Amino acid sequence: MAAREHYLIVGGSAAGVAAAFALRRSGFEGQVTVVEAGAELPYERPPLSKALGTGEAASLRPIVPAEDYRAAAVGLRLRSRVDRLDPARRTAWLCDGSALRADRILLATGASARRLTIPGSDLPGVMTLRDADDARRLAVAISAGGPVVVIGGGFIGMEVAAAARAAGCAVTVVEAAALPLVGALGRPLAELVTALHREHGVHVRTGASAEAFHGSGTVGEVRLSTGERLPAAAVVVGVGVVPNDTLAAAAGIRCDGGIVVDLQGRTSHPWIRAAGDVTVQPHPHLATAGRIEHWDNALRQGAVAGAAMAGGLRVHDGLPYFWSEQYGLTLQVLGRPRTGDELLLRPGAGPRRFLALWRRGGAVVAAAGLDTVRDLAAARKLIETRTMVSAGKLLDPATDLRLLARS
Repeated sequence: MAAREHYLIVGGSAAGVAAAFALRRSGFEGQVTVVEAGAELPYERPPLSKALGTGEAASLRPIVPAEDYRAAAVGLRLRSRVDRLDPARRTAWLCDGSALRADRILLATGASARRLTIPGSDLPGVMTLRDADDARRLAVAISAGGPVVVIGGGFIGMEVAAAARAAGCAVTVVEAAALPLVGALGRPLAELVTALHREHGVHVRTGASAEAFHGSGTVGEVRLSTGERLPAAAVVVGVGVVPNDTLAAAAGIRCDGGIVVDLQGRTSHPWIRAAGDVTVQPHPHLATAGRIEHWDNALRQGAVAGAAMAGGLRVHDGLPYFWSEQYGLTLQVLGRPRTGDELLLRPGAGPRRFLALWRRGGAVVAAAGLDTVRDLAAARKLIETRTMVSAGKLLDPATDLRLLARS
């Protein structure tokens, strides 16, 4: 591979940084440039919600230290945004009017927090949580006391609720579905997680949505679809994300709820690959192509795409993994259960500790656990090896999953 070649990575996200260093590990000797719109060294995003209320929200943990970029000869251009791509000329145009020619490009532009467009949504005190600035503003609001209203009972919303409650704020979660996290975990586990929050004093309103925010100068109240009015010194909107695929779409790249890629990050144009939260990807653990909006996935998909740009043959098919911290307990999810999978909740489950396994065709295909780290490590092996296990054995409290995984 000619040393004069220039590979450009758009976005200093987990996927973008992973791709840059994978290029070097795979022997690419040309120029590598990461263009990042933010002003700060690319940082880990999971701690943003997990560190709220601890006084550490302003402390950013870099994905890799600054010296690693220099050691690997990876150019990092901060405060730079790519505004336009010209595939015919293989050129990226930056926000300052300058242009970068690139032999190949990887888009790792991530996703943005979905915002509500209801009355009062632009009031100060109505926030989202996606980047470091959001986390700093939210940390200040939490430290000032509540009440805090969280709109959306997804993972981010429930982490924010836990952090705000731990800091002493009165907290209400408003969720349109029957339960928080029901879509991700299923009803039995969602009931347990909701019970955990209620044990800590979180008020949960289900089957309701926000219709308007009211306040004089700053938010002071949330009006719900049920007619209820909730006092609020701060509102956190956690209703999902929108993929940042505008740049790709404008360049004629196929997008369908995100940039459509294959297992090596290839898009519909041979010049451009993509990785991370912005992508719609095929995956053996998904029923259909979709987005996997998790940090671990972004790192691994980015690494595969970077290696593939350098001529590697790996594909991104690793087991999806996600973790969440709530009240000092670790909730982990392995794989992606599908409609029709058999859910088996191991004996002794409760709001502070549980382990669930999903079977499909007699094989373990997914697992979720709260405060069950060692058992989940065994479950991972069962899933990755497609081990056939009877429901009776999995539900038997005498069955040691770690021994089962070794057999």
